[in-house]
Amino acid sequence: MSETVGRDLERAGNSVSPQRKPIRVLIADDHAPTRADVRRALDADPRFEICADTADAAGAVQAAVRQRPDICLLDVRMPGGGLSAAWEIGARLPRAKIVMLTISGGEADLFAALRAGADGYLLKTMNFARLPDALDGVCSSEAAIPRVLVARMLKRFRTREPRCRQPLDHGSAARLTSREWEILELLTQGCSTAEIASSLVITASAVRAHITAVVRKLKVSDRAAAIELFRERSDT
Repeated sequence: MSETVGRDLERAGNSVSPQRKPIRVLIADDHAPTRADVRRALDADPRFEICADTADAAGAVQAAVRQRPDICLLDVRMPGGGLSAAWEIGARLPRAKIVMLTISGGEADLFAALRAGADGYLLKTMNFARLPDALDGVCSSEAAIPRVLVARMLKRFRTREPRCRQPLDHGSAARLTSREWEILELLTQGCSTAEIASSLVITASAVRAHITAVVRKLKVSDRAAAIELFRERSDT
Protein backbone atom coordinates (compact mmCIF):
# COMPACT_ATOMS: atom_id res chain seq x y z
CA MET A 1 0.00 0.00 0.00
CA SER A 2 1.41 3.41 -0.95
CA GLU A 3 1.87 6.14 1.64
CA THR A 4 -0.68 8.31 -0.18
CA VAL A 5 -3.33 5.58 -0.15
CA GLY A 6 -2.60 4.92 3.53
CA ARG A 7 -3.19 8.58 4.37
CA ASP A 8 -6.42 8.59 2.37
CA LEU A 9 -7.70 5.55 4.24
CA GLU A 10 -6.76 7.09 7.58
CA ARG A 11 -8.67 10.27 6.75
CA ALA A 12 -11.64 8.20 5.61
CA GLY A 13 -11.59 6.26 8.87
CA ASN A 14 -11.73 9.50 10.88
CA SER A 15 -14.61 11.00 8.95
CA VAL A 16 -18.30 10.63 9.68
CA SER A 17 -20.34 8.95 6.98
CA PRO A 18 -23.70 10.53 6.05
CA GLN A 19 -25.46 7.59 7.71
CA ARG A 20 -23.56 7.81 10.99
CA LYS A 21 -24.40 10.38 13.63
CA PRO A 22 -21.58 11.84 15.70
CA ILE A 23 -20.87 10.12 19.00
CA ARG A 24 -22.22 12.38 21.74
CA VAL A 25 -19.86 12.73 24.71
CA LEU A 26 -20.36 14.05 28.22
CA ILE A 27 -17.18 15.28 29.96
CA ALA A 28 -17.13 15.45 33.77
CA ASP A 29 -13.94 16.54 35.53
CA ASP A 30 -13.28 19.17 38.20
CA HIS A 31 -9.89 20.01 36.64
CA ALA A 32 -10.65 22.69 34.05
CA PRO A 33 -7.39 22.26 32.06
CA THR A 34 -8.13 18.55 31.64
CA ARG A 35 -11.64 19.29 30.38
CA ALA A 36 -10.13 21.76 27.93
CA ASP A 37 -7.58 19.19 26.70
CA VAL A 38 -10.30 16.57 26.23
CA ARG A 39 -12.54 19.05 24.44
CA ARG A 40 -9.75 20.03 22.03
CA ALA A 41 -9.02 16.39 21.22
CA LEU A 42 -12.65 15.55 20.52
CA ASP A 43 -13.63 18.82 18.82
CA ALA A 44 -10.91 18.16 16.25
CA ASP A 45 -12.49 14.83 15.30
CA PRO A 46 -15.75 14.83 13.29
CA ARG A 47 -16.76 11.50 14.81
CA PHE A 48 -17.59 13.25 18.08
CA GLU A 49 -19.89 15.91 19.45
CA ILE A 50 -19.56 17.18 23.04
CA CYS A 51 -23.05 17.47 24.49
CA ALA A 52 -22.19 18.39 28.09
CA ASP A 53 -19.27 19.62 30.17
CA THR A 54 -19.46 19.59 33.96
CA ALA A 55 -17.23 19.58 37.05
CA ASP A 56 -18.85 17.21 39.57
CA ALA A 57 -20.77 13.98 39.97
CA ALA A 58 -24.16 15.56 40.58
CA GLY A 59 -23.80 17.72 37.48
CA ALA A 60 -22.70 14.68 35.47
CA VAL A 61 -25.80 12.69 36.43
CA GLN A 62 -28.12 15.60 35.73
CA ALA A 63 -26.48 16.32 32.36
CA ALA A 64 -26.52 12.65 31.40
CA VAL A 65 -30.24 12.32 32.10
CA ARG A 66 -30.93 15.53 30.22
CA GLN A 67 -28.64 15.02 27.21
CA ARG A 68 -28.58 11.20 26.98
CA PRO A 69 -24.97 10.97 25.70
CA ASP A 70 -23.47 7.95 23.99
CA ILE A 71 -20.36 8.11 26.20
CA CYS A 72 -19.81 9.58 29.65
CA LEU A 73 -16.15 10.40 30.32
CA LEU A 74 -15.90 10.68 34.12
CA ASP A 75 -13.07 11.68 36.44
CA VAL A 76 -12.74 9.15 39.28
CA ARG A 77 -11.83 11.72 41.95
CA MET A 78 -14.14 14.62 41.09
CA PRO A 79 -16.41 16.08 43.81
CA GLY A 80 -19.24 13.67 44.56
CA GLY A 81 -17.21 10.73 43.25
CA GLY A 82 -16.88 9.54 39.68
CA LEU A 83 -17.75 5.98 40.68
CA SER A 84 -20.99 7.14 42.29
CA ALA A 85 -21.84 8.98 39.09
CA ALA A 86 -21.02 5.86 37.07
CA TRP A 87 -23.39 3.74 39.17
CA GLU A 88 -26.21 6.29 38.89
CA ILE A 89 -25.79 6.93 35.17
CA GLY A 90 -25.51 3.21 34.45
CA ALA A 91 -28.77 2.58 36.30
CA ARG A 92 -30.62 5.37 34.52
CA LEU A 93 -29.05 5.06 31.07
CA PRO A 94 -28.02 1.42 30.59
CA ARG A 95 -27.12 1.98 26.93
CA ALA A 96 -24.63 4.76 27.68
CA LYS A 97 -20.96 3.80 27.68
CA ILE A 98 -18.99 4.88 30.72
CA VAL A 99 -15.26 5.57 30.63
CA MET A 100 -13.28 6.67 33.67
CA LEU A 101 -10.46 9.19 33.19
CA THR A 102 -8.08 9.39 36.12
CA ILE A 103 -4.59 9.98 37.41
CA SER A 104 -4.86 6.79 39.50
CA GLY A 105 -3.25 3.63 38.19
CA GLY A 106 -4.05 1.77 41.40
CA GLU A 107 -5.72 -1.61 41.27
CA ALA A 108 -8.33 -0.67 43.86
CA ASP A 109 -9.66 2.20 41.73
CA LEU A 110 -9.47 0.14 38.54
CA PHE A 111 -11.48 -2.78 39.92
CA ALA A 112 -13.94 -0.48 41.66
CA ALA A 113 -14.56 1.25 38.32
CA LEU A 114 -15.15 -2.05 36.55
CA ARG A 115 -17.58 -3.12 39.28
CA ALA A 116 -19.40 0.19 38.84
CA GLY A 117 -19.99 -0.73 35.21
CA ALA A 118 -17.21 1.20 33.47
CA ASP A 119 -16.48 0.20 29.89
CA GLY A 120 -13.05 1.79 29.99
CA TYR A 121 -10.41 3.15 32.36
CA LEU A 122 -7.98 5.67 30.90
CA LEU A 123 -5.11 7.49 32.56
CA LYS A 124 -4.67 11.26 32.28
CA THR A 125 -1.03 10.67 31.40
CA MET A 126 -2.12 9.29 28.02
CA ASN A 127 -1.56 11.16 24.78
CA PHE A 128 -4.98 12.78 24.28
CA ALA A 129 -4.49 12.56 20.52
CA ARG A 130 -5.30 8.85 20.99
CA LEU A 131 -8.47 9.55 22.97
CA PRO A 132 -10.87 9.69 19.98
CA ASP A 133 -9.85 6.24 18.75
CA ALA A 134 -10.12 4.82 22.27
CA LEU A 135 -13.65 6.16 22.71
CA ASP A 136 -14.68 5.06 19.23
CA GLY A 137 -13.48 1.58 20.16
CA VAL A 138 -15.63 1.62 23.30
CA CYS A 139 -18.67 2.32 21.12
CA SER A 140 -17.73 -0.82 19.15
CA SER A 141 -17.72 -2.87 22.37
CA GLU A 142 -13.94 -2.75 22.81
CA ALA A 143 -12.41 -2.22 26.25
CA ALA A 144 -10.36 0.94 26.71
CA ILE A 145 -7.74 0.02 29.31
CA PRO A 146 -3.99 0.75 29.15
CA ARG A 147 -1.81 -2.29 28.52
CA VAL A 148 0.01 -1.94 31.82
CA LEU A 149 -3.30 -2.17 33.69
CA VAL A 150 -4.44 -5.14 31.61
CA ALA A 151 -1.27 -6.93 32.71
CA ARG A 152 -2.11 -6.18 36.34
CA MET A 153 -5.65 -7.48 35.83
CA LEU A 154 -4.36 -10.74 34.43
CA LYS A 155 -1.92 -11.14 37.30
CA ARG A 156 -4.65 -10.41 39.83
CA PHE A 157 -7.07 -12.98 38.45
CA ARG A 158 -4.40 -15.61 37.99
CA THR A 159 -3.35 -15.45 41.62
CA ARG A 160 -6.59 -14.82 43.50
CA GLU A 161 -8.14 -18.30 43.27
CA PRO A 162 -7.79 -20.05 46.65
CA ARG A 163 -7.44 -23.57 45.28
CA CYS A 164 -4.19 -22.52 43.59
CA ARG A 165 -2.60 -21.43 46.88
CA GLN A 166 -1.16 -23.19 49.86
CA PRO A 167 -2.74 -22.42 53.25
CA LEU A 168 -0.94 -19.55 54.94
CA ASP A 169 -0.93 -21.08 58.41
CA HIS A 170 1.54 -23.83 57.60
CA GLY A 171 -0.56 -26.93 57.91
CA SER A 172 -4.13 -25.98 58.71
CA ALA A 173 -6.79 -27.45 56.47
CA ALA A 174 -8.73 -24.18 56.58
CA ARG A 175 -8.60 -22.20 53.35
CA LEU A 176 -9.62 -18.64 52.66
CA THR A 177 -12.48 -17.89 50.31
CA SER A 178 -11.95 -15.79 47.18
CA ARG A 179 -13.44 -12.77 48.94
CA GLU A 180 -11.19 -13.26 51.99
CA TRP A 181 -8.09 -13.47 49.77
CA GLU A 182 -9.21 -10.30 48.00
CA ILE A 183 -9.65 -8.41 51.27
CA LEU A 184 -6.34 -9.68 52.64
CA GLU A 185 -4.55 -8.49 49.50
CA LEU A 186 -6.15 -5.04 49.80
CA LEU A 187 -5.15 -4.88 53.47
CA THR A 188 -1.59 -5.66 52.44
CA GLN A 189 -1.72 -2.75 49.99
CA GLY A 190 -2.54 -0.45 52.92
CA CYS A 191 -6.25 0.02 52.21
CA SER A 192 -8.51 0.96 55.10
CA THR A 193 -11.80 -0.78 55.91
CA ALA A 194 -13.72 2.05 54.24
CA GLU A 195 -11.53 1.93 51.13
CA ILE A 196 -11.96 -1.84 50.85
CA ALA A 197 -15.73 -1.51 51.23
CA SER A 198 -15.82 1.11 48.47
CA SER A 199 -13.58 -0.94 46.19
CA LEU A 200 -15.54 -4.17 46.58
CA VAL A 201 -18.94 -2.44 46.78
CA ILE A 202 -19.83 -4.05 50.11
CA THR A 203 -20.52 -2.60 53.56
CA ALA A 204 -17.81 -1.78 56.07
CA SER A 205 -19.39 -4.26 58.49
CA ALA A 206 -19.08 -6.99 55.86
CA VAL A 207 -15.40 -6.15 55.43
CA ARG A 208 -14.84 -6.39 59.19
CA ALA A 209 -16.64 -9.74 59.28
CA HIS A 210 -14.39 -11.09 56.54
CA ILE A 211 -11.30 -9.81 58.36
CA THR A 212 -12.45 -11.56 61.51
CA ALA A 213 -12.82 -14.79 59.55
CA VAL A 214 -9.34 -14.36 58.05
CA VAL A 215 -7.78 -13.84 61.48
CA ARG A 216 -9.57 -16.91 62.84
CA LYS A 217 -8.64 -19.16 59.92
CA LEU A 218 -5.01 -18.09 59.98
CA LYS A 219 -4.85 -18.51 63.78
CA VAL A 220 -3.26 -15.12 64.31
CA SER A 221 -3.99 -12.40 66.88
CA ASP A 222 -5.19 -9.56 64.65
CA ARG A 223 -5.27 -8.12 61.12
CA ALA A 224 -1.69 -6.83 61.41
CA ALA A 225 -0.48 -10.35 62.12
CA ALA A 226 -2.51 -11.67 59.17
CA ILE A 227 -0.92 -9.09 56.88
CA GLU A 228 2.56 -10.00 58.10
CA LEU A 229 1.89 -13.71 57.55
CA PHE A 230 0.59 -12.99 54.05
CA ARG A 231 3.74 -11.01 53.20
CA GLU A 232 6.02 -13.71 54.60
CA ARG A 233 4.21 -16.44 52.66
CA SER A 234 4.22 -14.38 49.45
CA ASP A 235 8.00 -13.98 49.66
CA THR A 236 8.63 -17.72 49.95
